[in-house]
Amino acid sequence: MKYIRIISRILVGLVLIFSGFVKLVDPLGSTYKFVDYFQAFHLGFLEPAAIYLAVTMSLAEFVIGVSLLVGLRMRIASWAVLIFMSFFTILTFFLALYNPVTDCGCFGDALVITNWQTFGKNIIIMVFVIIVFISRNKFNPVFKVRGEWAVVSLFALFGLWFSIYCYNHLPIIDFRPYKTGTNITEAMIVPESQKDNTDQYQTLLYYKKNGVVKEFNLKNMPDSTWKWVETKNILIKEGYHPPIHNFSITTKEGSEITDLVLSDTGYTFLLISYNIEKASRKHQKEVNDIAAWSQANNIGFKCLTSSTPKQLDLFKKETGATYEFFTTDEVTLKTIIRSNPGLLLFKKGTVMGIWHHNDLPGVKSLTKNLTSLVLNESRNKIEKHVTHNFILIFFLLLSVVAIISLYLKNRKLNNRIGG
Repeated sequence: MKYIRIISRILVGLVLIFSGFVKLVDPLGSTYKFVDYFQAFHLGFLEPAAIYLAVTMSLAEFVIGVSLLVGLRMRIASWAVLIFMSFFTILTFFLALYNPVTDCGCFGDALVITNWQTFGKNIIIMVFVIIVFISRNKFNPVFKVRGEWAVVSLFALFGLWFSIYCYNHLPIIDFRPYKTGTNITEAMIVPESQKDNTDQYQTLLYYKKNGVVKEFNLKNMPDSTWKWVETKNILIKEGYHPPIHNFSITTKEGSEITDLVLSDTGYTFLLISYNIEKASRKHQKEVNDIAAWSQANNIGFKCLTSSTPKQLDLFKKETGATYEFFTTDEVTLKTIIRSNPGLLLFKKGTVMGIWHHNDLPGVKSLTKNLTSLVLNESRNKIEKHVTHNFILIFFLLLSVVAIISLYLKNRKLNNRIGG
């Protein structure tokens, strides 16, 4: 039973750490998922708090996971994980039954699974959670109380700092389909083996007669005395979807130019702003300067947005923007980059570079050979990430030391009892 107890603690801890970490690294992605939930449950008034709730939940998940893995404050951690997993198991069961959102977002973009798969995963994890909870008084402390709280606090501060950094720049680890190096054209191709693997729906029709509404299907249609009420198409089997399957660019007149942009052999800057009214104006001058330089050097510069023509007219008057605006789906734009606005560099359909509005390249660094710019930017990012990785490794080593300390302490205690 001792080893089952230890395995359960470590397994649950690792799952929560992974789940919390991949959401902390992408706080805006988690925020968008919270907004989806609020809209599905008609709780739109909570949307302004989505970013705070997303970071808080991800941080709590990460800290609980670390506490379980290392063995810190086990009584509190056991109660916390039981409450946490019980709530989300019930929630995912509801999601699986009614499918108000197609992806629960429990692993962010790192691992996308269906609602029924999520519910099944939670049921399995709950078995180990219950074992940990029942055995909560049998775990020996790693350090003294203050020491354990100090370690928990350090991990909490690290998780918070890490998430704030990724929010103000871009995710250090990019799980999205539009990351640097992606060829969008290739990512949109459906393999021959998957051509017939399409979504399958069941069509339900509701008709009314004498005040009674009855459900029908396409094989069992009512006679003409029934009055149609509504039709529902329910997804019964999800087919294959390529990594990118909803990317399109249209002009204000409604003409699609997606293929034209993706096949362009030259460089093209794409300014991404899913909502121009909510876009940060903090670095608008830099955006305008890059656009002016691009126009002067025969480099494409386009803004992709889902905003209305009226909103765009107001934006142009406010900011003096002279570049062209094109329409792309809002969800797609949110997926492309976690920044509003954000900047992409394209060539032959491949994402060459991607920048948060806080990290836009200076005009002085721009040359007609923009590949050199991308390489320099990549080196700068690597240098920054090395620093963050050192901090992460420090905390991981701290965890290993704590686990070894716990093992040696338990072994010493058992030897004393055995002696």
